[in-house]
Amino acid sequence: MILLERLIEALGSDAVKAAPEDLAAYAFDAYTDGGTPSAIVLPGSTRDVSATVKIARDCGEPIVARGAGTGLCGGAVPTVGGVVLSFARMNRILEFDERNRRARVQPGVINLDLSRHAAASGLFYAPDPSSQQVSTLGGNIATNAGGPHCLSYGTTVNHVLGLEVVDAGGEVFSTSVEDAGYDLTAALVGSEGTLGIVTSAWLRLSELPESVRVSLAAFDDIDSASEAVSAVIAAGILPTALEMMDAVIVRAVEAAFHAGYPTEAAAVLLVENAGLREDVAAAQDAIESIVLQHAARSWRSAESRTERDALWAGRKGAAGATGRIAPNYYTQDVCVPRSKLPQALRAVEAAARANGITVGNVFHAGDGNLHPLLMYDRRDRRQVGAVVETGNEILQCAIELGGTISGEHGIGWEKREAMTRVYSTADLAAMARVRDVFDPAGALNPEKIFPRGARCPEVVPP
Repeated sequence: MILLERLIEALGSDAVKAAPEDLAAYAFDAYTDGGTPSAIVLPGSTRDVSATVKIARDCGEPIVARGAGTGLCGGAVPTVGGVVLSFARMNRILEFDERNRRARVQPGVINLDLSRHAAASGLFYAPDPSSQQVSTLGGNIATNAGGPHCLSYGTTVNHVLGLEVVDAGGEVFSTSVEDAGYDLTAALVGSEGTLGIVTSAWLRLSELPESVRVSLAAFDDIDSASEAVSAVIAAGILPTALEMMDAVIVRAVEAAFHAGYPTEAAAVLLVENAGLREDVAAAQDAIESIVLQHAARSWRSAESRTERDALWAGRKGAAGATGRIAPNYYTQDVCVPRSKLPQALRAVEAAARANGITVGNVFHAGDGNLHPLLMYDRRDRRQVGAVVETGNEILQCAIELGGTISGEHGIGWEKREAMTRVYSTADLAAMARVRDVFDPAGALNPEKIFPRGARCPEVVPP
């Protein structure tokens, strides 16, 4: 094949994979199977990425950029063949600027590795998706990933200072939040590899807080826990993190991690406050008072770093713990206004019950970002269909409650048709025109974000 010959000539045989088993390994992510790519390329530099894009363009092949494959919306799966760019080898921290609290990283750097590196300087990287031990910063940038601490620190876009990008023609350009004019940095964050391919990024680092307190509030019903969340925020208190888990998740987590979660509770709130010691103490006291006023059956605070870490390990390992309940799970990702959490959770339970599916809820309660885990056996076609139907009902419910179809996982392939539920044809046409400016041929991560036909005349005016 001309494509493979040219790629090998430009990058060397070790960087190009085309064996059937290699192609199969890159045909899926944490969400779904896709199509079989024509080739896998593991670039070692920006120059390699540029060369690959130019060769793929000449051969009429699309490009799909890929990090660790932890995406949950099919954002990094090939759908129409093409070349998958795996950034596993571009995994270095290129510059560490302690004085200005920033670092320049390649896209294959694991999220948590940056914080571990920065810790010696009293710094850390704030965005912390539950997959932070394995997900890459490039993938986090592509989806504008959040995590439990985005309630106070913000999502990825709030921590990206500049980007080096390879465009659809294989040319390299840079952006900076300090540039005058349009904020191209923010436009590229969350674009899921459809506007350009990030080859390095300057990221903002934060100072490790003086004090961190983690507490657990247990409730006899989800409504009381949800009302407590709204009351905390309404009181003007912004915890560093405010997470909720229902009884299904609490029991699975406790069985797996022995983290100290009360298995008799119908719901628990995991609360973290971080900052100056006096401020943290005041916030802890205020939140304790509020949750007890909203029928919390108990409130306790971690007394040691070990206990605190155990509580967080349970929260971040919740998805994996569901393996004790069913062999597979599907995660929905929607947002609703905090005041609508009780209605949303009741709707999630009703949809799962009607379709015969077990559901566990673990989510970022502070900003209304729900992550229902629908548990099933993918070998059973009936269960697969039931999960899809349940997920669609949850999606529609979020829209009807004034929410949105994605909080932090992106749109990818899975949710692209749902874009028509929240955006008009004119809205989608405007977005498609932006994409056309960056990538007129639609070669970068095709079939993602936009619904089928989004490039046709009735959607995108000439």
